[in-house]
Amino acid sequence: MSAEQIRKQQPLQQPERQKQVKVKVHKQKWISTGEKILYSFATAAVLAASVFLVQTSAATDAINRDIRGLEQDIQQQQSQNENLAYQVKELSNPDRILSIAKENGLNIQNAQVKQAGKINNE
Repeated sequence: MSAEQIRKQQPLQQPERQKQVKVKVHKQKWISTGEKILYSFATAAVLAASVFLVQTSAATDAINRDIRGLEQDIQQQQSQNENLAYQVKELSNPDRILSIAKENGLNIQNAQVKQAGKINNE
């Protein structure tokens, strides 16, 4: 018998397929839903704190610049006041007042000229 005849006589036997049992494998997520929510809230809180910190530091910086400007204005005004006080002292000198009085034709009979700021009521 030839190989072909043997094949025809024997019904083709196919190896039985074994039933494959599908086992559902539950893959564990890397991050759970609850953790995602917690991480989202934590991230939002950190971002909010960062924004608040930046705004506060910017406001503080602006206030410091304003203070420096005001201090400079105060210093300029104080130096101007000192210059004016010095001019007042120079202009209120009794010798100067007497010389201006003589130039304008005033005669001083009693030579007791006192500064107005130093008069004592006795």
